[in-house]
Amino acid sequence: MKREQLREMSIEELKAKLAEDIEALENLRFQKALQQLENPARIRQLKREIAQIKTVLREYELGIRKVKTSQQD
Repeated sequence: MKREQLREMSIEELKAKLAEDIEALENLRFQKALQQLENPARIRQLKREIAQIKTVLREYELGIRKVKTSQQD
């Protein structure tokens, strides 16, 4: 997932994506332990994506990034 896409997501969406990625990383590590992993580079990609999501969430927490309000008039 690209950084721009992460920045456009809401806090709830980011938290859901983070939980999903952490679960996927656990599954990949389990497959690696059983030597059934087809794409070892996917572990690295997921770890980077998790770090990017955590960074964006922290920016919201610190007030660096403002929460977007969706006002449609």
